[in-house]
Amino acid sequence: MSATVMTLPTLPDGWVGEKDFKAIGSLSPATQRHIEPVGPHFLAHARRKRHHRTFSEDERMQAQENVKKVEDDDAGEISEPEDPAMLQRDAKDWKNQDHYAVLGLTKYRFLATEDQIKRAHRKKVLKHHPDKKAAAGSTEDDSFFKCIQKATEVLLDPVKRRQFDSVDEEADLDPPSKKETQKGNFFKLWGPVFEREGRFSKKQPVPKLGNDKSTKAEVEAFYDFWYNFDSWRSFEYQDEDVPDDNENRDQKRHVERKNNNARKKKKTEDTARLRHLVDDALALDERIKKFKKEERAHKDKRKIEKEAEAKRAAEEAQKQKEEQAKAKAEAEEKAKTEKADAKKLKEAAKNAAKKNKRVLKGSVKDVNYFHEGGDAPPAIIDAVLNDVDLLISKIDNEELAVVATKLNGKKDAASVKGVYSDEVKRLIEGGKLKPSEATTLANK
Repeated sequence: MSATVMTLPTLPDGWVGEKDFKAIGSLSPATQRHIEPVGPHFLAHARRKRHHRTFSEDERMQAQENVKKVEDDDAGEISEPEDPAMLQRDAKDWKNQDHYAVLGLTKYRFLATEDQIKRAHRKKVLKHHPDKKAAAGSTEDDSFFKCIQKATEVLLDPVKRRQFDSVDEEADLDPPSKKETQKGNFFKLWGPVFEREGRFSKKQPVPKLGNDKSTKAEVEAFYDFWYNFDSWRSFEYQDEDVPDDNENRDQKRHVERKNNNARKKKKTEDTARLRHLVDDALALDERIKKFKKEERAHKDKRKIEKEAEAKRAAEEAQKQKEEQAKAKAEAEEKAKTEKADAKKLKEAAKNAAKKNKRVLKGSVKDVNYFHEGGDAPPAIIDAVLNDVDLLISKIDNEELAVVATKLNGKKDAASVKGVYSDEVKRLIEGGKLKPSEATTLANK
């Protein structure tokens, strides 16, 4: 950082302090205050005076008290008896040591927090530091202290700790046997097993095993999760050490390939192990048997209902078929009867029309074809009969019957011709006949 140089203005020429200085204020009067010595340094001084200690003696006594305080603070949470054999471990064999056991965290293992690891390290260091042992007259080497340092280094490094946790067999929990499961509580025996295995899952949280009240969807989701388990577990921690020298590169590549193949093999074996574990749990899970039984009962019920519905539908179809056949037969019979009746009516109408036609033709014959004085000549007969046929062709059977009724009982030519004349007139007015037609039947 550069310094800033400020230049004060120069005093005017001839300026004298005694003559030119002007005071703009005055000092306050002096105040007497009582000062008490405080702070850690004064307390240390007072402690040394009181106990007649030198500086070195006081520092040593304070260090011992701090150690005891740390041990007392961690005695409840982080306090495990030390195995004498573990204290004799060779620090060079650090890969095969149980880092959690070295720090006294075996009851926590992969669940141990960073704070617990640091506190355990501090407690072990205070107890096994080489300087402290040397001061106490111990001739032990610092091998176990190096084990402590290495354990702390591994467990405080997230990558190294995950690698160690991947192969920490002490944290595994063996699944119960079939006999143990059948005798005990399935959920209490298998629940902790899946909780331990769940620590390797990339997907969190891991679904719980549940209980006998769990729904079918929850149970299926649980086993589906484990059959598609996505594990982060790796086995780098068990790799063979790769040479660091650059001279033997072929050996280095050989070791790396060997380690890579060993990891793949262990990963495959671990996947098969987990699959077998899930298969065993599924086979022993009474809920699966209950769900299958309920499903079979549901299928049987649906089958019975389906068969009953099919039977009802078949009976309904048969009944409908019979009704349709009956209705068809009745319709055919009715149509046949109606046809016969229509035929009879038609025949009767035809016969009536023939009769009525005979009546009309007989009526003109009875009055000698309207000819006076002897038998009517053939020409007149033909003319009158042709006009009668023309009139008959212009009227329907009902009109024919009306005309025939009017002609019944009439024997004189005038009456007969009057009936014909009225009918001819009606047909002409109706546009069915021309005035020039049927003139033999009309009155002049």
